[in-house]
Parts: sequence; structure tokens; C-alpha cells
Amino acid sequence: MYPFLQYRPDIDGLRAIAVIAVVLYHAFPTFIPGGFIGVDVFFVISGYLITGIILNDAKKDRLSILNFYSRRIRRLFPALILVLFCCMGFGWFFLFDPEYKQLGKHVASGMGFVANLNLWSESGYFDSAAEMKPLLHLWSLGVEEQFYLIWPFVVWMGWTLRKTSLVVVPVLILASFAYSVAKVNSDPAGAFYSPLTRFWELASGGLLVYRNAYFKLENTARTIPRWLIETSSVGALILLICGFVFVDKSKEFPGFWAVLPVSISLLLIGLAGGSWLNRKILGSKLLVSIGLLSFPLYLWHWPLLSLATLTEGELPSASYRGSAIAIAAALAWITYKYIETPIRHSEHRSIVGILVSLGLIVGSLGIYIYRRRHQN
Repeated sequence: MYPFLQYRPDIDGLRAIAVIAVVLYHAFPTFIPGGFIGVDVFFVISGYLITGIILNDAKKDRLSILNFYSRRIRRLFPALILVLFCCMGFGWFFLFDPEYKQLGKHVASGMGFVANLNLWSESGYFDSAAEMKPLLHLWSLGVEEQFYLIWPFVVWMGWTLRKTSLVVVPVLILASFAYSVAKVNSDPAGAFYSPLTRFWELASGGLLVYRNAYFKLENTARTIPRWLIETSSVGALILLICGFVFVDKSKEFPGFWAVLPVSISLLLIGLAGGSWLNRKILGSKLLVSIGLLSFPLYLWHWPLLSLATLTEGELPSASYRGSAIAIAAALAWITYKYIETPIRHSEHRSIVGILVSLGLIVGSLGIYIYRRRHQN
């Protein structure tokens, strides 16, 4: 395994900051108007970690596309299936037919990892009806998994071509970024939801792995002055906080504004990787613990907030929203400890087949709900 693929607590800490920002933005948007850029931080982290895993398998001549997708299923399906099933159960008792029909459609698209394309066809992320869509947040899973339909093949070709990939991958990144900048003016919703406008964010994390793999720069402390490492980490975190405060939904996003969270993430993962701030703050037990819960917390928090808005017909009180976050955190811990982790590390060969079957059932139920209500 490459040295830079060893477990880094600070990356989980960065995950924690990202998910906290997203959750607070959804619960208290005026308090942290730019919290949604936490998703862009997730994209960079995901691209970095997944590319490293793929390159490590390629180095050992163990690269298997089937194994790659099996790992993704183990990682994503347990918590996702649980949340979607609970949403359908809640909707059965508390939602009116039009809302339940739409929920069924979103369950199916979420389970099929095309939620971003479905939402793109409906409306924008920041439109007035956004809070009425309990599965709105699944757009990011759609973008990620659509990216990973092609990225393993890009990485494999990059490994085969070796340093030629250091030209090919940056060209792909620049093309995606240019498309994002162009589309954000002509089609804001498309720019937000399209996997092509987000490709560069995930691939940038992957490019950082290429840089380390081919130039052996994983230990920045040996090649870069300590003062620069420490300064860059503090500066990056300050800029990220500024982004949470000053970037808001009025900005043309992603486009040029997405450069801020992406570059900061690359800096914290790369150059500042060995800094005191990364080791002691981002790598602290509290942030690492939150980071480990980031995926189930992300899945649970928005349905709790959105379903309350749907049932009450208005934005819930601040106290309710605070309670919803606490409940989401508790559900995230339960999901991580008793469902996600045991299934992810299960040695049963049939577990992937079972998860796929359950996913198909949940997706089919979503289609059934949508079509049945649509016919009625």
C-alpha cells in the first residue's frame, strides 16, 4: 500500500466539518448561508480516497471493477436502504397523496443513484419547494456514483499509461471546470446537478493521489518548509469558514465559486497534511468520531427536517430543528454501529447479493407508490 493511503484521522475530521456545515445550513440557513459547500469538500475527499484505493489495487495487480462496485455497495446500501424504507413508512401514515407520490418517485431515483437527474428535471436546488422534498440531499450520491461509473476505467488507463495520465487527467478536469463555468450562467439548475459540471471536483482529489504516487510527495514535511505547512493549514481553515459565511445561494454556484472549497480541501489533504492543526484539531477524537458518522448523519438529517415541513405546512420552529439534528445524530450512531459497520465488514459472500436485492425491492416500492398514486 502506498504510504499516503494509511489511515489519516484528519481526513475524517475534515469530513466532520463538512457534514456539520451542511446540517447547520439545512437547519439554520441564515446562520451559515454557505454551509452547502461542505458537499464540495466531500467530493474532493471521496475522489482522493477512492482513487488511492483503485491505484493501490492496480499496483498489486488486483484491480477488479466487480470488487470495486462490491465495496461501494457495502459502503452505501445499508444506511441508504434503511433511510429510504423509513421515509416510505413515515409517508404512508402522514403524507397526502401528492406528496407521497412524489416521495415514491424520489425513493426510486435515489436508490437508482439518479436523484440529481430527476431533481434537475423538476427544479433548482434553491427553489421555494426544495424544503418539501425529503430526499433532495440524495443528489450528491447520484453525482458521485455516476462519476464512479467511469472513473475506475480512467484510473486504470492512467495506471497503464503512467505519467501520461498527469496530462490526461488535468485536461479532463479543466474541461469539466470550463463546462461548469459556462453552464452556471445558461442553466443554473443543470450546473448544480449535472455530473459533468462536478466531475472536476472529484477528479481533483484523484489528481492529488497521482501527484503523490508519481512524484513521491506524500511526506510533505520532508520537502516543504515547516512554516509553510503550518501557515497553509491555518489559512485554509480560515478561508473555509469564510466560505461558509460569505458564499450563499445568490452566488453562481458551482462555477468559479466552487474553486474555494475544492482548493481548500486539496490544501488540507495535501500540503497541510502533516501540520499541527491537522494532527491536533482535525485529528481530534471528537471530530474524527463525527466524521465516521458523516454518511448516516447526512442521510438522516434532511428527511427529518423536510418531513416536518411537509406535515406542518411551514418551516418548523428553531427548537424543533435543533431537536431534529439531535435525533439525526442518534440515528446516525445507531446506523453506523449496528447496521453500516457490521454489514460493511461482513465476510459472508452473499451480503452483496442481499443488499442489491433489498435495493431493488426498495426502488420497486418507490416506483409502485409513484405509479399507483399517479393513476389514482
